[in-house]
Amino acid sequence: MAISKSQQKAVAKYMKENYDELKVRTGKGKKDEIKAHAAERGETLNGFINRAIAETMERDNAAPISEKAGAEKAADR
Repeated sequence: MAISKSQQKAVAKYMKENYDELKVRTGKGKKDEIKAHAAERGETLNGFINRAIAETMERDNAAPISEKAGAEKAADR
């Protein structure tokens, strides 16, 4: 069943008002590897990425400040 233009417009408006988009780049073939990993756990690619971000932020926020500073320096490399 085809989606009408008005429904497409409504969905686009909803997405714009309720979600931010991030673009993630990975090496060739890595997307398929990540997608397969997520599927093995019953998750979508988007769900897996959001969970990975949330868990990492939670872990980072629980780390002592000295560890956070070291992680920031490592991320800059």
